[in-house]
Amino acid sequence: QLQLQESGGGSVQSGGSMGISCEKFGDKYSGFCMAWFRQAPGKEREVVAQIDVDGTTDYADSVKGRFTISMDNAKHTLHLQMNSLKSEDTAMYFCAAVRFYRCPSDVSRYNYWGQGTQVTVSS
Repeated sequence: QLQLQESGGGSVQSGGSMGISCEKFGDKYSGFCMAWFRQAPGKEREVVAQIDVDGTTDYADSVKGRFTISMDNAKHTLHLQMNSLKSEDTAMYFCAAVRFYRCPSDVSRYNYWGQGTQVTVSS
C-alpha cells in the first residue's frame, strides 16, 4: 500500500520562494504518475503540477514559469519548487499518486493522497 508524506511548507512573503516535498512509503514501484494539488478555503481542490512516469511535466496556467515539479526516483521523493509566490498561492498543498503512465487532471482519478502541507504567502 502506497503512502505519501509531505514536508516543507510554512509562511513566506509575496515574491519569495519555497520548496515542498513528498516522500513515497510502502510501495517503491516507480510506475506512478505523481502530482501536486492545492485547496484554498472555500475553493475546490485544483491540480498545480503533474509529472508522468517518463518525466513529462504539466502545470496549471496560474503557476507556469514560477513552479517546478520534479521526481527523485532514487529517493522516492517528489518535489515542488515554488518561486515568485503570490498571495493567491496560499493553500493546503497535497501530494497525490495514481498508477497511470500519463497523469489525469481529474482529481477523482487519484487514489493515493498525502495529508497536506500548508503554504501561506503574505503580501
